[in-house]
Amino acid sequence: MAPCGTDETISRIVREYSGMLLRLACTRLASAADAEDAVQEVFLKLLTAPVVFRDAGHEKAWLIRTTLHRASDIRCQTEKRNVPLEEAAQTAAPEPGNDLLRAVQALPEKYSAVLHLHYYEGYSMKEIGKLLGLPAATVGTRLARGRERLRQMLKEEIT
Repeated sequence: MAPCGTDETISRIVREYSGMLLRLACTRLASAADAEDAVQEVFLKLLTAPVVFRDAGHEKAWLIRTTLHRASDIRCQTEKRNVPLEEAAQTAAPEPGNDLLRAVQALPEKYSAVLHLHYYEGYSMKEIGKLLGLPAATVGTRLARGRERLRQMLKEEIT
C-alpha cells in the first residue's frame, strides 16, 4: 500500500471510512460532537504518526480500533467532568426513536462494538474478529451476550 502520509491516501481514507467511523463512535458516545471529535482525532493521528499498513484489512482494523480507543477515552473524560445544570437537562431529555441507540451505548464497549459492527456495518463474526484481533468464537459470544443484555435493558424500560 501507499505510504499513509500522502495527501491522496489521507483523502481516500477520509472519504472511504469517515461515515463508518462516525457511526461507530456514536455508539460509544452520547454526543454527536464528541463522536466527530473522536474521528477527527483518529485522522489527525493518522496524519502525524508514522503508520504503515500492510494491506486494506490492516488499514481498516487500525482505524476501527483507534476510533474505539479514542471514543472510550473521551467517554471516560466526559463522565469525570462537571456538567452545567442546563446542559444536563438537555442531555437528559428523551428523544423518541433513540431508545435502541441509547441502550446500545449503555452496554459495555466489548458488547456495543461487536453489535455495531455486525448489525450496523454488516460485518460477519469472522471479519469482526480480524478487525478487533479476537477469535471468531469470542465475537460470537460477545454478540450473544450483548443481545441478551440489550433484550433485558429494553424489557426493563417497557415494564
